Amino acid sequence: MSVRHSGIGMTSDRTRARMIERLREQGIRDIDVLSAMSQVPRHLFVGEVLALRAYEDTALPIGFGQTISHPYSVARMVEVLRAGKPLLKVLEIGAGCGYQAAVLAKLSREVYSVERIASLLGQARRTIRELRIPNIKLKHGDGNAGLPEMAPFDGIILAAAAERPPPSLLTQLTDGGRMVLPCGLGESQRMLLIERQGDAYHEQILEMVRFVPLLPGVA
Repeated sequence: MSVRHSGIGMTSDRTRARMIERLREQGIRDIDVLSAMSQVPRHLFVGEVLALRAYEDTALPIGFGQTISHPYSVARMVEVLRAGKPLLKVLEIGAGCGYQAAVLAKLSREVYSVERIASLLGQARRTIRELRIPNIKLKHGDGNAGLPEMAPFDGIILAAAAERPPPSLLTQLTDGGRMVLPCGLGESQRMLLIERQGDAYHEQILEMVRFVPLLPGVA
């Protein structure tokens, strides 16, 4: 195992363990989510300059005006998405650097992730290839459209804030499926859980959050 993979100093296993303990203190209870977070080397998904800060509970810039989400935000959203049950096919909107997809891959049979910024997607592909994660499929596209050709999904998770839940994504949920997303603009964003029951969609507001906006189109 290379030094880059094993980590030294602030990217060491001990530092990662401190992040997991902090997540427990913040209320994350799903041991499978905590295990997945402990296994994924977060420092490999940020630039080398920021690697020493990778396990802090903060969002970090990854270029192109985007960020890697707080560890707590990732853990909380994935925990809500799972609801203690195995995930089969998951759609992620906003691949970013690929970190959340890598966490989801530990907990799901298949992960499909859409990213609108081609250069950022290229970086994610390189990291995921280096880590040899076989069950992630990355696609360049408009996240608002989702991946109808691969639907339905039993879980959909958004890593960017939509003004309102995109209707096209709702229709790609399987019956009984769950969607977790940041919703709203500016300071009024909140984490939302949507559960599909037949043709009905039940919403639950969970907590206030702050994410970059979900933009249309590709770049």
